[in-house]
Amino acid sequence: MSSGPPPGLQIVDATTPAVLVLPGTVTRDEVPRLCDEVRAQLEGTGGGVVVCDVAGIGPPGLGVIDVLARLQLAAGRAGGRIRLRDPDPALRALLGLVGLAFDVEGEAEEGEPAGGVEEAVEPGDPAL
Repeated sequence: MSSGPPPGLQIVDATTPAVLVLPGTVTRDEVPRLCDEVRAQLEGTGGGVVVCDVAGIGPPGLGVIDVLARLQLAAGRAGGRIRLRDPDPALRALLGLVGLAFDVEGEAEEGEPAGGVEEAVEPGDPAL
């Protein structure tokens, strides 16, 4: 006899990053609270990652860049980093223009090969 999965939340291991969802508009008054949240989520992780969901922030501007830079700084001081989730192409372009680099969820990290891509094929290698 088999039984279904146990009720409740699925098991999450320690490597699952915390997620911080940014609301549509972030005011300067909210930035210290958001930085505190990032530091709290990284506390005791020793170099962890906080995923920052930016899908709902609307059209990017320098205010958004300021918020993300401050969150990245807070994460760095806590020994971690920020990874963006669902950034708008305009936001990515603006980040590039101001010289800020963020990891983006779903992309290969620097120095890490892209998934499913074979770097070289030798003649006579068997097909997988």
